Amino acid sequence: MSLFAINKVKKTFSNGELKEEILKGVDLTLREGEITALVGASGSGKSTLLTIAAGLQSASDGEVLFEGKNISAMNQEKIREIRAKEFGFIFQFAHLVPFLTVEEQLMLMLDVSETKLKKEQQKREVENILQLVGMEHRKQAYPSSLSGGEKQRVAIARAIIHKPKVLFADEPTASLDSKRSKDVMALIRDITKNLNITTLIVTHDEEMLSYADHIIKMSDGVIMQD
Repeated sequence: MSLFAINKVKKTFSNGELKEEILKGVDLTLREGEITALVGASGSGKSTLLTIAAGLQSASDGEVLFEGKNISAMNQEKIREIRAKEFGFIFQFAHLVPFLTVEEQLMLMLDVSETKLKKEQQKREVENILQLVGMEHRKQAYPSSLSGGEKQRVAIARAIIHKPKVLFADEPTASLDSKRSKDVMALIRDITKNLNITTLIVTHDEEMLSYADHIIKMSDGVIMQD
């Protein structure tokens, strides 16, 4: 049994009498310790598939299986609990809280994910993760003093501080230049391997595909290449 699987997922949006089928029965299995990249033109359905997989929106049909359980059939409270404890998220922009230091950003995430660690244990976890992403020297810095690449490294640290089993990344390098993009993708790759995380990335940047273990091409709501 795989940790994470998407089976015959469909998504239809309605606008009055008009219906648009965004996903047309997608099947996808994600493997532990590996990066799967979703690529395709705008409107191909890749971001919709990621948000459904992550429980951020519901499918019209089909199922999303996490540890053999259909999260598509769960109520919102249970889905939120799984997202907080088992999933990590990286987006195009870091979305850091402007009035919190780097250390405080990660401490807050530990509180939200209900890890139930004491403050001293939290501080040790934060120190370890910041060392992993090369940001331990900036733990007392505020977001306004960080570069774009540094902000994204903090965002990655925040996404994995609670040791999630699945990492979702939606265009994580779109706001970065080429060098910083490669640095961030190399970091995501290393974290995926070292922590044995199941990682799903949406990207339009073909240069970043060399960091993925599997490349899934989507077009018009279906998988064209696996």
